[in-house]
Amino acid sequence: MLRPPLVLCAVLLACSADPPAPQPAPTPTPTPTTRAPAPPRLIPAPRGGRVAEVVEAERSDTATLVVYVGASWCEPCVAFHEALVAGQLDADLPDVRFLEFDLDRDRARLEADGYSSRYVPLFALPGADGRASGAQIEGGTKSPGAARQLVQRLRPLLAASDAAR
Repeated sequence: MLRPPLVLCAVLLACSADPPAPQPAPTPTPTPTTRAPAPPRLIPAPRGGRVAEVVEAERSDTATLVVYVGASWCEPCVAFHEALVAGQLDADLPDVRFLEFDLDRDRARLEADGYSSRYVPLFALPGADGRASGAQIEGGTKSPGAARQLVQRLRPLLAASDAAR
């Protein structure tokens, strides 16, 4: 036979137990943040100094640096420059920095560090020492699509730079 007070005590003890302490929420594991690609930038080269030293000062761990040589009288140069400044090439050239030189003003110092070509615009990848690496494209078409045509020609050059990084 069961004793009612004993059963009642057992029930009361079971019901009066303190609730378990709340457990802290698990700390979420931080997910690596991916950096959004930066739009291409046009960096005017200073008027003096060795080109290799200017290149070294402009290098970045997060962007590809391209030495860009143009001229005010060059139609493809002007088209590319204007499209880049207007943001029309942002999606095509992410994380690229163009160090811009003027052929008429900077020819001698460009040639001294190996940045020479028969045609403009010139797009050249610098070597580890800041001098021209030999990887370059030059010239462009005089047409309304000049900037787009240059972007198409730049892609393999930039891919070679990414592979070398």
